[in-house]
Amino acid sequence: MKGKNEQRAGLLSGFAAYGIWGVVPLFWPLLKPAGAVEILAHRMVWSLAVVGVGLLVLRRWAWIGALLRQPRKLGLLTVAAATITVNWGLYIWSVNNGHVVEASLGYFINPLVTIAMGVLLLGERLRPVQWVAVGTGAAAVLVLAIGYGRPPWISLALAFSFATYGLIKKKVDMGGLESLTAETAVLFVPALGYLLWLGAAGESSFAAEGVGHAALLAATGLVTAIPLILFGAAAIRVPLSTLGLLQYLAPVFQFGLGILYFHEEMPPERWAGFGLVWVALALLTWDALRTSRRTRARAEAARAEAARLSDAAEVPRAAIAEQPQ
Repeated sequence: MKGKNEQRAGLLSGFAAYGIWGVVPLFWPLLKPAGAVEILAHRMVWSLAVVGVGLLVLRRWAWIGALLRQPRKLGLLTVAAATITVNWGLYIWSVNNGHVVEASLGYFINPLVTIAMGVLLLGERLRPVQWVAVGTGAAAVLVLAIGYGRPPWISLALAFSFATYGLIKKKVDMGGLESLTAETAVLFVPALGYLLWLGAAGESSFAAEGVGHAALLAATGLVTAIPLILFGAAAIRVPLSTLGLLQYLAPVFQFGLGILYFHEEMPPERWAGFGLVWVALALLTWDALRTSRRTRARAEAARAEAARLSDAAEVPRAAIAEQPQ
């Protein structure tokens, strides 16, 4: 019963995390007239405040001293902070400038970019279905480039920056709350300096637009931290295959908002490009589920064989023990 409750809690946390990420395009326009860079700087500053409170409540400080003695890990975290800054800033800009659909495409193609980077940078070998999926994704980008009259650079930049961020996070191997704290700590000083400069120049919207606007800017810390905490809760409670399926919720919600709420155009060539992306993702999902089932079946067969051999070994020992001494 406890295991089922844990898995249910993990699923709910995963749905909540990706649901928040999916509807967050509704939040960024509320922060106008603040520009994307000002919003980004507030997000960095207030995120550190939120995760700092979280660490204080949980009393998880011991990792800081160990991290400071590892310059290589600190360097990787600095690079991770730089890549997520690009990702956050571009995403905020694209939402507030009428590119929600193109931004959602970035997170649709992110798994394909991650696989391509694994091949190119880590020497990973792909299964045939994965090759077909990557090729279909490349064809989708070509179709979309023709449709847009330019490469879908927003989508590509978001996908590559987030894939790079994920690759670095894999090498760093830290908990979600700890790594977010370290990354926002790296970003805190330049972000705060930029906000102070804006204030001195009379160009800051924080105090000029009223208390409500200031509260919304401060809430960027919660909007950043809460889904990450929920994601961390889901990651330790549900299988990776389930988590992989949940990740598509966010771009699906974003795509729907772009069309139905923001009324962005979707001419036939864009539908064709998105259709190819969805075919590629369907292939990846099918292949991942099939591979997961085969792995579980092999593991169960190995356990059954080990149990059979163990039982077979017990029989001679029992016979020896029963012989008269």
